[in-house]
Amino acid sequence: MNLEQINNPEYLNWVSLLKEKIQKAQLKTAISINTELLDLYWELGSSISNKIKEANWGTSIVEELSKSLKSDFPTQKGFSRSNLFSMKKWVEFYSSESQETKKFQQLVGQIPWGHNILIISKAKSIEEALFYCKKTIEHNWSRSILTLQIKSSLYSRKGKAISNFKTTLPSPHSELATETLKDPYKFDFLNLQEKVLEKDIEKQLVKNITSFLLELGEGFSFVGQQVPIKIDQNDFYLDLLFYHIKLRCYIVIELKTTEFKAEFAGKLNLYLSAVDDILKTEGDNPTIGLLLCQSKSKIIAEYALRGMTQPIGIAEYEFNNIFKTIESKLPTIEKIETELTTIISEK
Repeated sequence: MNLEQINNPEYLNWVSLLKEKIQKAQLKTAISINTELLDLYWELGSSISNKIKEANWGTSIVEELSKSLKSDFPTQKGFSRSNLFSMKKWVEFYSSESQETKKFQQLVGQIPWGHNILIISKAKSIEEALFYCKKTIEHNWSRSILTLQIKSSLYSRKGKAISNFKTTLPSPHSELATETLKDPYKFDFLNLQEKVLEKDIEKQLVKNITSFLLELGEGFSFVGQQVPIKIDQNDFYLDLLFYHIKLRCYIVIELKTTEFKAEFAGKLNLYLSAVDDILKTEGDNPTIGLLLCQSKSKIIAEYALRGMTQPIGIAEYEFNNIFKTIESKLPTIEKIETELTTIISEK
């Protein structure tokens, strides 16, 4: 085959299709191997758990079992004492609700063993553990990303923003939109001074766009910062504009460095109406607004949204203020004066 034939579009397309089939086959094989391995681990964990409980053999039997299995299967990893105990803990964690055990086994069998152990070591309930299992499968999280999501308490924040989606969006779009937002958002990746301005937060969020997108969640695509829109010859600027691939709509994010005020919702409602008229295309769903404030009154926020025609969510954001951290470790003036008085009196 000569160079001209190799660069032929038909040939290149054919090779691309073959590569895609090979990759899919490799993925299926990997999933199949993982499922079989976890089925084995489940059986081992169940058997160990039952023997310790029913035969009253004690936990020391696990160490003896480990030695025996490693001796008979020297090329197979996973039979260490600690890993056998992990299998036992894994099975017992999901067996507390026996009627659902088989269903749980099928779900957890779809993610790697390391992910499973991480989840049960951090989750406080089966519901929380299954949440992280499902999200791992849905978004194909690596263990490092899963660790980050658990550390940020995603389970307790997901879908918690106050919104009017039920009255402004059709079902099931309203449910998906609700699940997309969090409360609070954690911006610990920012390096901010004690007296922070909205433009400072906005600038650093854009500078750290990869971390920001990870915190926002799957589906967000950054469109622009301080995006101009003209309404009746007046210029307005959107703090941050995103497009959400799954929701198929624009999302306008407005940042506030104060407690939520009712007038914030009114102004955002204006922006969303304008975006729907100016930017939204025929295939897009209604634009969604997200107000991020340092704090909020739940009652005031709910009242403010009650009369709004556009879909709006309200959430708080948090970040580690390095100056407050340093300040908290320094002695107070009163403490210094007391210590000086003590030193002088002793002399």
